[in-house]
Amino acid sequence: MTKRKVLVIDDDKPTLSMFELFLKVYGHAVLLAENGTEGMALFEAEKPAIVFTDIKMPGIDGFAVLDGIKSQAPETEVIIMTGHGDMDLAVEALNHEATDFINKPISRTALDAALHRAQERLNITRSLVSVAQYEQEDTLQIIKILGNINAGAEASLMAAYGKACAGNSTRLLLSFDENTSINGAGIAVLIQLLSASKKQQHKVAISGISENFQEIFKMVGITRFASVFIDKADAEAYLKDTA
Repeated sequence: MTKRKVLVIDDDKPTLSMFELFLKVYGHAVLLAENGTEGMALFEAEKPAIVFTDIKMPGIDGFAVLDGIKSQAPETEVIIMTGHGDMDLAVEALNHEATDFINKPISRTALDAALHRAQERLNITRSLVSVAQYEQEDTLQIIKILGNINAGAEASLMAAYGKACAGNSTRLLLSFDENTSINGAGIAVLIQLLSASKKQQHKVAISGISENFQEIFKMVGITRFASVFIDKADAEAYLKDTA
């Protein structure tokens, strides 16, 4: 795992101590801030690649921190921390360009997973790989999706979708990499494509999306347009079923 600078912003000292302990075990350089003002100052001075920030803080809240970071360095992985089940805040944070979210109280497993996803997205961003790639497999039109799906990914998604629609099959699989992030702008593009597929009577399935984003997809209504599966094999079986 690549060692990176990681900034954690939270007004809860036990949370900061927990992050410091875990992140140092992984060998990361850990930066800690007890409020949004301190956090922004550290970010401007150190430019960490990954930031974890609480949303509800006195003074400058997490949304202001998120906006400030993204205005300076859009490629930064900003992961917000919310109360358990507070999905409305998570959706709002994604609309502010957050790339992921984890629920409090934060478990070691959830932190490991979020950190791994962030690392993989940074690797993809720096490799300049297209975030949407089209291929045909038997009777299926497949769009492989990876990295950060945001406003900048629209052209790539549209191009891949155009190739899929030009094929001779009405069975479409959106195969997400498990580390993919999708923000508000990306969700809007996805809904646009899925709505078009519904009008064309395509049978559509989604696979691979992380548990976090499965919940988001349910909230924003994506599951009205496509069936969602964890495993690609299950999605393919559903699409190939003629019943």
